[in-house]
Amino acid sequence: MLKKSVVEHTLEAALETGADFAELYVEQTKRNHIAMVNGQVETALGGLDYGAGIRLFCGNRVIYAFVNDTSEENLVRTAREMASTVKGTHLLRLPDWKTRQWQNINPIFVLPDDVEKRKKADYLAAASAAAFAYDPAITQTRTGFLDVTKNVLVANSEGVWAEERRVRSRFTVEAVASSATEKQSGHLGPGGSVGFEFFDQINVEDTAREAARIAITMLGAKPCPAGKMPVVIDNGFGGVIFHEACGHGLEATAVARNASVFAGKLGQQIASPLVTAIDDGTIPNGWGSANMDDEGTPTRRNVLIENGVLKTYLVDRMNGRKMGAAVTGSARRETTVLRLPAA
Repeated sequence: MLKKSVVEHTLEAALETGADFAELYVEQTKRNHIAMVNGQVETALGGLDYGAGIRLFCGNRVIYAFVNDTSEENLVRTAREMASTVKGTHLLRLPDWKTRQWQNINPIFVLPDDVEKRKKADYLAAASAAAFAYDPAITQTRTGFLDVTKNVLVANSEGVWAEERRVRSRFTVEAVASSATEKQSGHLGPGGSVGFEFFDQINVEDTAREAARIAITMLGAKPCPAGKMPVVIDNGFGGVIFHEACGHGLEATAVARNASVFAGKLGQQIASPLVTAIDDGTIPNGWGSANMDDEGTPTRRNVLIENGVLKTYLVDRMNGRKMGAAVTGSARRETTVLRLPAA
């Protein structure tokens, strides 16, 4: 994405005043989205994001900047302006590059960006028709398809050079059921780190009928009685519940500030012995899977809670410094802004 000489000159400028770590992250992301209401195209959008982020560490202090102009002149100037705020005690030299290599866990066979929009729209129209045909009480449908192709480069002063192309596809369908007194909806949104061959792996009409079934069931459902109830959580929707209830609290961004209920509890029993929670970024073609995280660290399978015992946190590079913990391949950026994900 950038010449190695440009990357090297940028990182060298960032290290001129004694920062003990420098990193350059470059991203190019193309998005396409088609949405239908009642089988008619409502929106068809596309966009391209491009930019770079530069990050410096000096002890536990972080300096960060991002730019859209990735010319060598602008990158070096920005790096020097950042470096001017650092007064380190020693100067680092860039080591030889250690290129990350791995077996690709997300093979892509058909790039969605290469597929005509009409073909994508045909799938959405077929889903809408299937939902309407399920029951006369279905009064509205919304269907959509999103595809994202992201190319990233991470290079840092420890010699890491890592590049990856990430492709995601997602189909969504919502069916609305109506009676004289109320409306209810059913929604499904399967997706993965997969190309347009995704539509060979799912049946959009069956998916739409299931969304319609949920809506019809909700329409005729009686109010849930109050009280203490047993709850069964599967690996699908249960992941969302875990994400919100526990995942954020297991992020090092919270733990390092002692802002998490899980801080200081490694090795302790924090849940029922029936509970084991795993964050796995290596599931082939999984929605959250990747060969590397956004710091260039290979993703891995992290056992967070085992038989109710807290085993580890989700650790990025800076918070790992603060905690004295190793990185877990879990760091994520929202475009060029670094953010750590929940499990």
